[in-house]
Amino acid sequence: GAHMTIFTKVKKLMNDAGLKNVLLTGGGIIPKTDMVALSKIGVGKLFGPGTAVSTTIEYIQSWVNENRN
Repeated sequence: GAHMTIFTKVKKLMNDAGLKNVLLTGGGIIPKTDMVALSKIGVGKLFGPGTAVSTTIEYIQSWVNENRN
């Protein structure tokens, strides 16, 4: 359950600093319900164990192209 505390704290720090075009993403063993809750506070896509690195890279590149151009 540390992911809920850590992601929530980091997202609050980002918001407090005015970081609006910075992606917060991550992964690990995170239950779907927690992924939904984290998404609602603005955390990006979260990846489960075994996710191909290329999938993560593609997501980050796509996010940057959509949000920073």
